[in-house]
Amino acid sequence: MSDNGLHHVTAYAGDIQRNLDFYRRVLGLRLVKKTVNFDDPSTYHLYYGDEAGRPGTILTFFPVAHAARGQVGIGETQETAFRVPRASIGWWTHRLIEKGVDHDALVQLFGEPVLRLRDPDGMVLALVGVDEATEGAPSWTGAEVPAEHAIRGFHGVTLLLKEAEPTARILTGVFGFSEAGRDGAMTHYANGSGVGGFVTLRAVGEFLRGRPGAGSVHHIAFRAKDDAEQAAMVADLTGTHGLQMTEQRDRAYFRSVYFREPGGVLFEIATDIPGFAIDEPAETLGETLKLPAFLEAHRARIEEVLPVIA
Repeated sequence: MSDNGLHHVTAYAGDIQRNLDFYRRVLGLRLVKKTVNFDDPSTYHLYYGDEAGRPGTILTFFPVAHAARGQVGIGETQETAFRVPRASIGWWTHRLIEKGVDHDALVQLFGEPVLRLRDPDGMVLALVGVDEATEGAPSWTGAEVPAEHAIRGFHGVTLLLKEAEPTARILTGVFGFSEAGRDGAMTHYANGSGVGGFVTLRAVGEFLRGRPGAGSVHHIAFRAKDDAEQAAMVADLTGTHGLQMTEQRDRAYFRSVYFREPGGVLFEIATDIPGFAIDEPAETLGETLKLPAFLEAHRARIEEVLPVIA
């Protein structure tokens, strides 16, 4: 197995310009791809990440104007966490205050400082201070955030579940995670990947189901090096674990399969290849609207209905 940590996280958003302003200017991420939802071309699909859009750094959104807010419940991602240098947590606390970002007091969790915040749609995020998030780790230095404080990809996600054990079997048996700590109802799993290498399972028993909407996570994706490794993981999930998988879907920048893990969270396995520079130079990632070949003939009509963004 290669690095099977997080590849990306995909969520819903409301106003697109507000989303762009927050993730590019406040958090300092790079917009690495501006495209459309392949299943609904009237809607943008935005990809944020580090300078090159490396797997493990990608947060994506389907923005829908005037979308109602979602409600987190069991069977969903409760929190998406980014890595920052441990020494930068104080800087980030001051930045969130300066920018008027809703956030909680700093806490310690599993031996690391955690600064929780919410984006304009109420999506729960966290900045986790880690020693290995050095200047050489994946980041984007072309934004308003100084290089020494920049986000260094994902730390991990927290899943809200009725019970943890069935999901834990998928994490440990397929994606190479192992238990790394416990804190109350939370069990922390790590796979040694560093970037995107942590998943925390929070078991709460009987609880309300979530409601999709702005600020809620649609799915989380784990990495596969290539098609062959993805196929091996699919065989394990269907043969050993008895789960139903989708067919492989070409998302232009990676190839994907999807399944519901036992706790109800939608998981994806996405290939590292071909990457985001396949249809535009790395220097200008995210600057123009990119469409897959099957939609290119409809570009004029698609551009007419998409909102204008800056």
